[in-house]
Parts: sequence; C-alpha cells; structure tokens
Amino acid sequence: MHAAQKLGRNWIGIDITHLAIGLIEKRLRDAFPDVFFLTHGVPQDLAGAKDMANRGKTDKNYYFEFEKWALSLIAAQPGNLSKKGADKGIDGNMWFGPKHEGRAIVSVKAGENISVQMIRDLRGVIEREKAAVGVFLTLNEPTKPMITEAAGAGQYIMDGFPPVPRIQIVTIDEALKLRDRAVKLPARRDDTFKKAAVEKDTASQWSLNL
Repeated sequence: MHAAQKLGRNWIGIDITHLAIGLIEKRLRDAFPDVFFLTHGVPQDLAGAKDMANRGKTDKNYYFEFEKWALSLIAAQPGNLSKKGADKGIDGNMWFGPKHEGRAIVSVKAGENISVQMIRDLRGVIEREKAAVGVFLTLNEPTKPMITEAAGAGQYIMDGFPPVPRIQIVTIDEALKLRDRAVKLPARRDDTFKKAAVEKDTASQWSLNL
C-alpha cells in the first residue's frame, strides 16, 4: 500500500488483525501525513470503542483484538503476542531513550469497574519489572482516587530531558485524538514500530478495509 500510494495508484488494503492494520495505518500516516484514508472495521470514535469492548464481554477474541487496537493507538508493542494466556500485568511495551534503555509498561482496561487498586497493581508491575514508566490505558474515565494515586508515584527523570509522570493514565478518547502523543516519554524510540520516511504526496483520499 505504501508503494501504491507513492505511485499515485488506487488501492484497497485488507487484513484480519488490528495489530497488522495498526502497523499499516502508522506507516501510511508517517509517510504521507497529508493523505486522508478511512479504515473500515475498527473503532473510529469512543462509541465504536465501547461497542467493541462490550462484545469482548462475551467473546474473548473481541477483547484481545480490542486490546491490540488500543495499543496501536499509542504505538505500543503488544506484550503477549505468542499466546492468549497470563500476561503478568503487561499488555504492552513502549521503548524510549537515546540508547533504548527506557521501558514503559502498558496496562489496557476496557471494563467499567476500574479502581485505584488497578493503579497500585500497575505500580507494582513496573517496580517488579524495573521499568521506568507505567501507562494505564483505559476506556472509561479514571476516578479521583486513581488520579491521586498515579500522581503519588512521582516522576521519572532522564538526564537531559524534562521529567515525566511515572504512572500515566490515558483514556481511549485521548488516545484517539492524540495517538502516541497522549503518552509522555523522554526521547521516545521511533522504531517500536519502525517509522517510515515522509514521502512526497502523489495521491489524495483512499480507504483501508478490514
């Protein structure tokens, strides 16, 4: 699709997983920042995200696809690609730093019943894994105690860069609007999913089908 867009050809792309679609979307946005395309079969707004999450209550396949889709919004790498088993509280990873030494662990929550204990659990995971940052990616708005608990985790400081919150709560709504900019990381590594070079735009509007 990248090659077809570069040559100014009409194209339609099809894949069956949100991980693959997320990679394609990122590549096209990086290479052709001014090109508009529409992806069918994935949530386009908060209502669509909630619908997908609701389906996951009765079909685990939908939940795992929701998780992968949510991670793709912030360009995080899924943490448990090999099997649908225990993830030890690690749904995704993000890497950053001049020497790729920084790790942010992502926890995705699609349920309505989120609580301050989940923030404490995430803090425990990043301490156990010796990670720098924890990202709580949630479909629903956090409670005030959750926000207070996250703030109490302090900040992570990397030499030469502004400090960032050690525990960051990011809503799906924010991720839809800001994409990977919703997460604050110092010297974020661009090749978590390898960034495509910007291409000269030779076409206008196309669609991506799932």
